[in-house]
Amino acid sequence: MKKIYPSKLEKGDTIAVVAPSRSMVIISEKTRQIANKRFEELGLKLVFGEHVEENDEFNSSSVESRVEDLHWAFSDRTVKGVITVIGGFNSNQLLKYIDWELVQNNPKIFCGFSDITTLNNAIYAKTGLVNYSGPHYTTFGQKLEFDYTLEYFRKCIFSNEPFDLFPSEQWTDDEWYLDQENRKPVPSEGYLPINPGEAKGTIIGSNIRLFTLLKGTEYYPSLENSILFLEDDAETQIHHFDMCLQSILLQEEFKGVKGLVVGRFQNESKVKQDLLIKMIKRKDELKNIPVIANADFGHTEPRFTFPVGGELEIRAEEKNVSLKILKH
Repeated sequence: MKKIYPSKLEKGDTIAVVAPSRSMVIISEKTRQIANKRFEELGLKLVFGEHVEENDEFNSSSVESRVEDLHWAFSDRTVKGVITVIGGFNSNQLLKYIDWELVQNNPKIFCGFSDITTLNNAIYAKTGLVNYSGPHYTTFGQKLEFDYTLEYFRKCIFSNEPFDLFPSEQWTDDEWYLDQENRKPVPSEGYLPINPGEAKGTIIGSNIRLFTLLKGTEYYPSLENSILFLEDDAETQIHHFDMCLQSILLQEEFKGVKGLVVGRFQNESKVKQDLLIKMIKRKDELKNIPVIANADFGHTEPRFTFPVGGELEIRAEEKNVSLKILKH
């Protein structure tokens, strides 16, 4: 399928906020105010889906409501980009109800992460539309420790120029929305090279559990000439990540994978570097491709934005790691 690169955002553009997973009702007014101001400072206008405030016993809304808002966002010609409210657990409920021809014929920016991994990869697999794993609307509600996230959102969403993904200088793993004034960043150790090598390929993936759940369906993107970006949240221990990764490695198509980039783990996962290295090193399928870890995407802050379906160059050496987004 031919790739489609959406037009980048410009000042004055309108962004639709939709809730394909959890409802916006769980977002505090203070977080909303900060997020709205940040978008205003970017020169972007916000419009909200009709059903974003609907809320049921699953902190979500009906499939019909969520699909209706998604279709509205892609069909409205005044809307230039779509951003998700937050993640959750159930965006895969939408897949067989989405009008993929509508999405393909109205290509535009689409951005989110976590549970939105399902939509990121399904959109690319079904339509060829390159879209973005990056901050939610909610993410923009951070008062502090947001500069790195904003910098890479700008680079990926407002420009067509290639750019390097440099590691952040510090990071946090906190429930920032509960206490905006008391963040506790720690110094970043930078990228962790595990297997050396160089590669170019198409980025797919992100949350490993959600990506693995697409396997065997029409919504799973091709692994041919791909570079996998994989991460998971605090619920994941090393053995969970190992199981999901092995499931991907068992596919015949895995031979088309050119590299692996692992997102930073949350503290609660207790994934120590030595254990992660040992887990990766004992997998024969990974021996001849570059593998790095501690990248700034996943469920810690800050995060870089990257294109699902875009092109990346990776170089991994013992003391020198580089990631460069070539086309996005």
